[in-house]
Amino acid sequence: MKKVRKAVIPVAGLGTRFLPATKSVPKEMLPVVDRPVVQYAVDEAFEAGIEHIVFVTGRNKQAIEDYFDVVPELMGTLQQGGKTEQYGSLERLLPQAGSTTFTRQQAPLGLGHAVWCARDVIGDEPFALLLPDMVSFGKRGCLAEIMDVYSVSGGNVIAVEQCDPSETHKYGIVGRGGPMGSGFEVTEMVEKPAPGKAPSNFYINGRYVLQPEIFDLLENQERGAGGEIQLTDAMVRLADSQKFYAKPFDGRMFDCGSKEGFIEANVAFALSRSDIGGTVLELVGDLIRAHGRRDAA
Repeated sequence: MKKVRKAVIPVAGLGTRFLPATKSVPKEMLPVVDRPVVQYAVDEAFEAGIEHIVFVTGRNKQAIEDYFDVVPELMGTLQQGGKTEQYGSLERLLPQAGSTTFTRQQAPLGLGHAVWCARDVIGDEPFALLLPDMVSFGKRGCLAEIMDVYSVSGGNVIAVEQCDPSETHKYGIVGRGGPMGSGFEVTEMVEKPAPGKAPSNFYINGRYVLQPEIFDLLENQERGAGGEIQLTDAMVRLADSQKFYAKPFDGRMFDCGSKEGFIEANVAFALSRSDIGGTVLELVGDLIRAHGRRDAA
């Protein structure tokens, strides 16, 4: 069983659901409280023991690469102004030199193609995959929980959560088999099953540990839903020869690719903060009461 040292974070999406903001700002740079969405994925990866992160980018994503670099003018101004706390927080967020790689997905051909673009950097190793739109909220990061199962099972491990059975047609759903550590063996994977046809209500939530053989399958994977190369389609093929396991996440994922999920994440993370949580709770309460009065009128 090889150690999982590298992670892929695809950041090439256009973010059309957040236009006009994403016309000039990458969607991954939109802030949840005071950190960009992509920072949460990076923090989660390093917490889980990842040593090197591969960002799969696209055009107009230079801001992401700049964000994970030193800004001498800003750091100098903070230092000269005696703002040691802010200086220290920015310094701690910087990845170590040489621990990140940026590669281009030159055409919007889907998640499977984005993962395939990282093949030469990953090489013949298992790797983690984190979809940055999905922001992990819990005592531990979701990827760290997956690693716990991987250390017992090997193979391929995906994180899952439960949805209402009436909504299984919106997600990639897995079938539940026998137990494996704190997770279970996956018996099947179905992308957006027809109503009433889902094998369970466990949906894939955007965190994976995959074996490198997935790259060979992605290279000749036919286009699927939306005319794109779908990762799930290749995973289904890989499951013919390798085991897949699932770990139900003990926390919660917020889908920051949707406006509702993005707002929900901002509220949840703000409420959890000791410095602003109490104030935000009062503000939210005031807004709810004001909204109720408007409805009554």
